[in-house]
Amino acid sequence: MTRDLLGYGGQWPDVTWPNGTKLAVSIVINFEEGAEEQVGDGDPRSERLGEVLSVVEPGRRDFGQEQIFAYGMRAGVWRVAECLERAALLATIFFCGRAVERAPELARRLVDAGHEAACHGWRWRPHADYPSPEAERIDLDRATAAIEAATGVRPLGFFCRGSESPWTRQILAERGYVYTSNGLDDDLPYCDAHTALLVVPYAFDSNDMKFFHPNGFVRADEMVDYVVDALDVLEAEAQRGHARLLNIGFHLRIVGRPARFKAFQAIIRELKRRESRLWVARRIDIARAFQAATDRGDIP
Repeated sequence: MTRDLLGYGGQWPDVTWPNGTKLAVSIVINFEEGAEEQVGDGDPRSERLGEVLSVVEPGRRDFGQEQIFAYGMRAGVWRVAECLERAALLATIFFCGRAVERAPELARRLVDAGHEAACHGWRWRPHADYPSPEAERIDLDRATAAIEAATGVRPLGFFCRGSESPWTRQILAERGYVYTSNGLDDDLPYCDAHTALLVVPYAFDSNDMKFFHPNGFVRADEMVDYVVDALDVLEAEAQRGHARLLNIGFHLRIVGRPARFKAFQAIIRELKRRESRLWVARRIDIARAFQAATDRGDIP
């Protein structure tokens, strides 16, 4: 795959989102607890990244890390779901297949509330690790089936941890997926050069995972201020006629904790405050709106 460092080359597509605004905002909730590596689940090692780096030796069960992840399902999901419901805002849920298989009633509840079911792989792992297309197809099909069985909806969007493999996008296209979000390189969707897939870019900067990274967010206000700064910049560009997309990513075990939940609440309030000037939408709706603009000829 040849790297494209130019993209739109400063000639942005003239896209107006369905509500008449130029700035779209995607809220993403990662639903992956129970799909991470854990020795207790038969894996050779347990996930190291959590509230602290695991100090348990590989091959030994890390009960603490298991519990840190379990918090997202046992407590965090309820706070997040209730806040979105009160605000009447819809998100895209990045569902790991194995997490859905272990908590199908939670997955169904979120989708029944109107949120989008997207695929986050079978496990919380990089798809770049798959040794062959055949192995990747097996797990993608397994994840797709688990999500559809639990929610009644077949996912049309995809995002995996880390990186796709050289074959991921072709497999997704074969399976009828509409978009991938493993693109960290733009502020607008774009067409993949080798498949029929649309790339709806994602972002790691406006993402609560930075609470788990050194030199990232520590206090809730730090994430709120960061997202507000992003909204200010993109809204100013939108006022000059440039279509834009802002991604805000959350994890149930991270922002679901009480002190960090204040960041989620404040960001949701800020989106509601600006609601007339932007479009908060599910990623599948963003993809379809962008494709419709393409079909109309708005995008060369």
